[in-house]
Amino acid sequence: MITLEMEKECGCFKKSDYQAVQTFASKDEALLEASKMCTDMNENFCQKHNFKVAEEGDKLIIKVEMNG
Repeated sequence: MITLEMEKECGCFKKSDYQAVQTFASKDEALLEASKMCTDMNENFCQKHNFKVAEEGDKLIIKVEMNG
């Protein structure tokens, strides 16, 4: 089992239908979902943050950074 987690929940994330913690049977499934989420959030959220995926052991973390 692989866990996908949001590092921080910004206001746009809280208003979305996304879940902050999800589990997947395989790493490939988790990476696919994380990639879709990051693309959607980077394109459709308010643009105050940038989202990217990072691996930390048996977890995938969607990192949240302020846009410069």
